[in-house]
Amino acid sequence: MGRVSKKLGRYILLLLFIFSASGLLAKTWVVNPKGTIKTIKEAVDLARSGDTVMIKPGIYKEHDIIITKAIFLKGQNFPVIDGQNAHQILTVESDNVIIEGIEFRNSGSSSYLDISALKISKSRNVTVRSNRFKDNFFAIHSMESPNGTLIGNEILSGGRKGMKFANGIHCWKTSNMRIVNNTISGHRDGIYLEFVTHSIIKDNKSIGNKRYGLHFMFSHDNTYTHNRLSKNGAGVAVMYSNRVVMRQNIFSENWGNAAYGILLKEINDSIIEDNRFERNTTAIFAESTNRIQMENNQFIKNGWAIQLQSSASDMNIVGNNFMGNTFDVSTNGRLASNKFDSNYWDKYEGYDLNRDGSGDIPYHPVSFYSIIIQRNSGALMLFRSFLVKLMDKAESVLPSLTPVDVLDGNPQIKKINHAHK
Repeated sequence: MGRVSKKLGRYILLLLFIFSASGLLAKTWVVNPKGTIKTIKEAVDLARSGDTVMIKPGIYKEHDIIITKAIFLKGQNFPVIDGQNAHQILTVESDNVIIEGIEFRNSGSSSYLDISALKISKSRNVTVRSNRFKDNFFAIHSMESPNGTLIGNEILSGGRKGMKFANGIHCWKTSNMRIVNNTISGHRDGIYLEFVTHSIIKDNKSIGNKRYGLHFMFSHDNTYTHNRLSKNGAGVAVMYSNRVVMRQNIFSENWGNAAYGILLKEINDSIIEDNRFERNTTAIFAESTNRIQMENNQFIKNGWAIQLQSSASDMNIVGNNFMGNTFDVSTNGRLASNKFDSNYWDKYEGYDLNRDGSGDIPYHPVSFYSIIIQRNSGALMLFRSFLVKLMDKAESVLPSLTPVDVLDGNPQIKKINHAHK
């Protein structure tokens, strides 16, 4: 027994020695304009896997830096790497790289090349955290690089007159990404995902981007939660994707002729739950969508709360609050296969004689005037006129144009209390 203990002890000491030795071999290379190593490129070339490259404050007019080793590239007090509006700045071509505390500024731009401030290519487990990106074409462009973490970055563009811009965070053909707590503004799309699966997009602020705050294309089994998407050309576009969970986000102030809180196109088997839609031209627009659970959302002061095309089917719209919207629901079809149940509608004028909390007569959320607007947008000129009110009242008594099968059988008398809100 003693002999076994001695062998075990020697083995543990050997392991400790190996780990200590490997730790001693790791080295920090300091980049300083006034020091021995004056350029980031030189330090990256000298470094080995496991090393740290520490960049001192200053402006480094460098470009086409390529990382091919598992190093930690760390900035002190946000040193600036300036692409001088002409070049790609940094490319990662190695697994297990960490990039932190650096300002990437003024990348080049191109109509046909994906020039980026930071490009990650075919590299796993890359972490990009707490950096600043200013006035770049693509800020972060990740391609075929699974298990990446993009966290706590500030990404701003559009500050230079006449500059071209692409997407703030662009991920292509990858999986298991964590995109968390980033602020993106002034880009084409704030966050763009194409052929991306099993990823989490959480706690981001995507505000004031030219097209979409968040854009999914052919991206399945993803979850986005607790994001704020405001004042973009449109909030979120989810297209040609399945099994997407959209929960506890805020969509606000997305105004324009084709501006939506969420645009759904050919999306299936997904969840839209516990979100807040406030002051959007259209909160949700759904086309060719199937089996969507839309529950416990708040629709407040939107132009249209929900626009459902006739191609939308098996939508389950339950337990939502509709308050202060110009139109709650509009459609160009009958929507017979969609279900509305137990929602609160501030336009409901029914009664609750048995006091069970639900109205005793069903509510038809599609108004006569919304049908006319769907067919002739010029009729918006009559909005708030006495004639429109009269037509809506007559239609509610003797329906002729509104789809009679679009109804909420249990309209709630009181606003639903969503406790987490």
